Amino acid sequence: MSEFKKTAATGPIDLSRLLWRQPVGCKKSRMMQATRLPLQKSDPWSTEVLSSDSADASGMDEFGYLAVILSIILGLSVTQLLQGLSNVINARDRVRIYWPAIGWALLLLVIDIQAWWSMFGYRGRHTWTFLQFAILLLETILLYLLAALALPNAFSAEIVDLRVNYFRHARWFFGSFLAVLLVSLVKSVVMSGSLPGPFDLTFHLFWIAGATIAAATRSDRFHKVFVCVAGVSFIVYIGALFAELH
Repeated sequence: MSEFKKTAATGPIDLSRLLWRQPVGCKKSRMMQATRLPLQKSDPWSTEVLSSDSADASGMDEFGYLAVILSIILGLSVTQLLQGLSNVINARDRVRIYWPAIGWALLLLVIDIQAWWSMFGYRGRHTWTFLQFAILLLETILLYLLAALALPNAFSAEIVDLRVNYFRHARWFFGSFLAVLLVSLVKSVVMSGSLPGPFDLTFHLFWIAGATIAAATRSDRFHKVFVCVAGVSFIVYIGALFAELH
């Protein structure tokens, strides 16, 4: 009302001033929000993601943002494996079972879950390079390709022989498996600047040797033994290094 009284004697009311006037408290809150915005590097080609704090106003930190696409790809990998197993169960009267193929599908489920579990260790990292993110992304993509090769994607009305499908994709499957192991070693160098510890490194080298032989041989005996040894060794690996979330 005071504004109308002041303008009554001086002239017409300036409506634009009345409409656009904001409370002082609102202006202050906006200024405070602006100070919490993450700092951006002026160089558009920068390979680092930086922020002024561990989380922005939305509560998402750097790894939380980067982990979105990683979790999507790992989720697709798990879905692919579960879909393949469900197809085998539903078409069991038309499927010739080859248990190493089933064994690898189950083991890949455990590997995907372990990959997701271990990524929690990166939650405290607030400065990332594009190379570090790319190596994690490549690892999850290769895990998805392994899931796609483990079991047939579609079952027709004809008999499906899992042994034939297994050896038809064996070189691609174990070649991709070998790539995952090598990328895992490179990831350790990129993320921490050194190779993993002796136990971890021995495990990788053992699996690299096994995957190399599996890609080259069609021996039923070797493939049946290798999937069993791989399963037992991976359980020991998880128990030794990833038993607790930290």
